[in-house]
Amino acid sequence: MPSFDITCEANSVELKNAVDTANKEVANRFDFKGSDARFELNEKEHEITAFADDDFKLGQVRDVLMSKMAKRGVDARFLKIEDAQKIGGDKMKQKLAVRNGVEQELAKRIVKLVKDAKLKVTASIQGDVVRITGAKKDVLQEAIALVRANVTDVPLKYENFRD
Repeated sequence: MPSFDITCEANSVELKNAVDTANKEVANRFDFKGSDARFELNEKEHEITAFADDDFKLGQVRDVLMSKMAKRGVDARFLKIEDAQKIGGDKMKQKLAVRNGVEQELAKRIVKLVKDAKLKVTASIQGDVVRITGAKKDVLQEAIALVRANVTDVPLKYENFRD
């Protein structure tokens, strides 16, 4: 039976390269000279931590990262930006969680969307992946078009297409 998986995963190599080039640009920019502006990438926990001297510079540092991610082809919607925290004096830090896998509430929303459309497919949640199975390829392509049109807040990938 034909099937495919819906996933949400950033290209980790390109993300690492974007963080590295953003760190280089921040280190070389004149307006960040003498400041503690930098990024730290924690690949195991899938998060980036941005450091800066104040809230304004934190916004600028974040913008540098976003532009480097765009140049590398990494969608900015992969980042879930958390609230900034003070870490002593005027220094600030902010965690940027990298989405890895389809979150449970989004997976339930996708399954409900597919069921409400009355397509002849079955959608099931398997860990952090949503698997769609149907009798014909055409119906699966309709399901892809439906999900692509209705879920725009998260970059989804349609992988593992089996016949």
